[in-house]
Amino acid sequence: MYKITTGYFSENTIVLAQGEMLLDGTFQVQTFGFPPLEDREKSTSLFTGLDYFGGGTLAKEDTIRLAEMESRAVNEMFVILSDIWLDHEGTMAKLEIVLDGYEEVEVVPSLFVLMGNFCSHPFNLSYNSFSSIRSSFGKLGEMIAKHPRLKEQSRFLFIPGPEDAGPSSVLPKCALPKYITVELQKHVPNAIFASNPCRIKFYTQEIVFFRQDLLYRMRRNCLIPSSTEETSEHFEHLVATITHQSHLCPLPLSVQPIIWNHDHCLHLYPTPHTIVLGDSSEQKAFKYTGITCFNPGSFANDNTFVVYRPCNQEVELSALDT
Repeated sequence: MYKITTGYFSENTIVLAQGEMLLDGTFQVQTFGFPPLEDREKSTSLFTGLDYFGGGTLAKEDTIRLAEMESRAVNEMFVILSDIWLDHEGTMAKLEIVLDGYEEVEVVPSLFVLMGNFCSHPFNLSYNSFSSIRSSFGKLGEMIAKHPRLKEQSRFLFIPGPEDAGPSSVLPKCALPKYITVELQKHVPNAIFASNPCRIKFYTQEIVFFRQDLLYRMRRNCLIPSSTEETSEHFEHLVATITHQSHLCPLPLSVQPIIWNHDHCLHLYPTPHTIVLGDSSEQKAFKYTGITCFNPGSFANDNTFVVYRPCNQEVELSALDT
């Protein structure tokens, strides 16, 4: 009987097998697992001062200054929601309750992250769908504009879901088309429309956002049963898989097409400080080898979202009472 480590082993994943070569030429596996995970500090020590966001090399003084600014940003707060169905009255009513609540707090969130899908059904290419979703984004802009403190002091980041408008379902997925977001931008100048995945930098920290129903797909394409020796939590298996593979979606191209020239957008090397996996599965949070990972859950289905304080990497799993 061989031992397997935590994770989902699918076609296209890199594995290490330790065992014994028998006299008949058969390799008998004793231990089967992923490559060891390299610590971020060790990875970045090879290129001291390099800005992995493409800003060249940071001087030592700049790094110290950023760390000092980060230590003072104790009130910074991100509110992260996934599955914001703009065509669903119940979801929009719940979102307005959330916005009403944060409009009244002493220090408003510095960032709202709204992840797709932005429709309750898969988007199609008919003209009516484009005009309808454009109108829905305009109504969302009007809703945000009714909260003056949030409009002026918070930023709103929009990340498309796997079934949202766009040229195709390949990864990485480009930002939502400007045609359907222009009405919202008239009301919310601080709105940012990003790709999926999306990376942001919080002083010295790197935070990765990825909206994909990845847990179901990894389990569906798993070639051998996952081990329950260390954990039976599916989310923990998923986190172990993507971090050890250093890739957000280690599935074969036949399952998930990827634009080869932009595959680097899915890389997780060096390991980021925080990974946000927007998934339609149950809301979860897990700290793995120093990496903060969480899934805000489906706001449309389960009323769940996450409040994240990046200064101390504190995750507050939240839900709206209805």
